[in-house]
Amino acid sequence: MNFRECDLPGIGKKFVLKTRSGDKLAIIVHDDGRRELYHFEYDDPDQSISMVTLDDDEARYISAIIGGVTYKPRSLESIEVALDDLIIEWYRIEPGYECIGRTIGELDIRARSGVTIIAVIEKNHTKHLSPGPELKLTSDSIVVAAGEREQHKQFRQILRNGCG
Repeated sequence: MNFRECDLPGIGKKFVLKTRSGDKLAIIVHDDGRRELYHFEYDDPDQSISMVTLDDDEARYISAIIGGVTYKPRSLESIEVALDDLIIEWYRIEPGYECIGRTIGELDIRARSGVTIIAVIEKNHTKHLSPGPELKLTSDSIVVAAGEREQHKQFRQILRNGCG
């Protein structure tokens, strides 16, 4: 993937991506929160063939969908998105894990591992975005967490054993 970004003084920022499949996508993030997405012709990379305008809430919701926060394809056993040293991983709370029935606060996850829990999606599809320390972890939930590789190792131990 080829990626460029540039400032648009008085407007915001422009991001241009060329995907591995050959698509060209331009995204303009306006200072007022609006986003404009442009898709370009294969044969004429300067000719836009479609444009979508999103407000801030719409853009954030779509980014969650694309980023896999709201749905993880079943064929993927584990997903990892690396942003420099930051890794976002999805964990299934398997039956028998010691963390089941305990709250995020009781487990003291952030202090003990350093990861930040971004979301918890329960078996019944209830979503908890940016959950607080009072949220109890339940069997078969999906926990989305961000941190560095070593922090994730510690976090896995806390989920499995209830301790670090």
